[in-house]
Amino acid sequence: MNRVILSAALALGLLSACAPKVQIIAPDKPIEINLNVKIDQEVRVRLDKEIEDLIEDNPDLF
Repeated sequence: MNRVILSAALALGLLSACAPKVQIIAPDKPIEINLNVKIDQEVRVRLDKEIEDLIEDNPDLF
C-alpha cells in the first residue's frame, strides 16, 4: 500500500512540475488605435435642406 501512495505522490509531483505558467505583462509602449472615420452626415443634411429650399422656391424646375 505504501508503494501505491509513494507512486501516486511521485506522479503528482512530476505532473505539477509540468504545469504551464501564464504571465500577463503590460506593454512598454502605449496602445495606439487609429480611427480613420469620415464624418459627412452634417454636410449631406445641409445639402438636402438646400435642395428642398431650392425646389420650393422653383416648383417648375422639374
